[in-house]
Amino acid sequence: MDIQNNISLKSYNTFGIDVHADRMVTYHSIEELQDFIRCRVADGDNSPLLHIGGGSNLLFTTNFHGTILRSAIADIFVTADEGDFVYVRVGAGVQWDAWVQYAVDSSWFGLENLSGIPGEVGSSAVQNIGAYGSEAKDFILFVDCVDLQTGDIRHFCAAECEYRYRDSIFKNVVKGRYAITHVHFRLSHSFQPNLSYAGLRNQLDTRGIHDYDLSAQVLRQTVLDIRNAKLPDPAKLGNAGSFFTNPIIGRDQWERLVAEYPEAPHFNIDPEHVKVPAGWLIEQCGWKGKTMGPAAVYDKQALVLVNTGGATGADIQALYQQVQADVETRFGIRIQTEVNVIGREK
Repeated sequence: MDIQNNISLKSYNTFGIDVHADRMVTYHSIEELQDFIRCRVADGDNSPLLHIGGGSNLLFTTNFHGTILRSAIADIFVTADEGDFVYVRVGAGVQWDAWVQYAVDSSWFGLENLSGIPGEVGSSAVQNIGAYGSEAKDFILFVDCVDLQTGDIRHFCAAECEYRYRDSIFKNVVKGRYAITHVHFRLSHSFQPNLSYAGLRNQLDTRGIHDYDLSAQVLRQTVLDIRNAKLPDPAKLGNAGSFFTNPIIGRDQWERLVAEYPEAPHFNIDPEHVKVPAGWLIEQCGWKGKTMGPAAVYDKQALVLVNTGGATGADIQALYQQVQADVETRFGIRIQTEVNVIGREK
């Protein structure tokens, strides 16, 4: 394994926040990770551990006084190929979009709508990443983990992961307890495009692409084009993608909201719940394109907060908390962060 001490995390988080960690350990196999954990136990080391992926869903507000763990497990292995489906085990350290491209190139279908999402495969199983009518949980069968307290191997089937909208057991009940080493996917040999998201269907119609002309690669490229048109490149403008989740509210609260704002967009979840786009709520509060010091709400997508240059984690934190407060004051809705905030809350 690779061990680095007193390391800057600036290049390990897509916000580009320049904080330091006491130590970073990069492991290349399950065995290396188990050895590290068992040595910690034997030494009585109780210092903080934080497992990160590509850093695309993190906001560091302070230095991290502990050990950062990173996976370099990057294998892709077919475990079974039966009938209409192929079953693939993917290392947690594989870049998510590289995995999607690999699947499309291999004629394994289903992940096309999730193209272009930053981060690594391991994070996809934590966050239940989603876009354009599709979510990772639709394709995950089970997840291989190592217990960070004992070094023991643990397998979670999809049901045990308790996947919900941008949520899983790894974000709450067992947060910080396990390191994901592999994710097992079931993909199809038959391309059946998911065009349930109206914006994606409209983009294909605008381009004159009919269903009979549509291939997985064309669908993937269309998704990439849509994302690139409205989301900033972290290499040019520090950001973590969508900073907030879309709030799900009760039907009664929705009826009150739409009575005052008839134009409010929404998605029906079930007879009792409605999802309201957080970006619309933020935009109605006048935050789209607005800056607060070196932090800003992106001018093309109000869900995205950006580091315009030299922002600290505290700068981004002050911005998101003010946005939260303004949305709650105006609409009575508390929007929650999708990004994992590391450090002290103000």
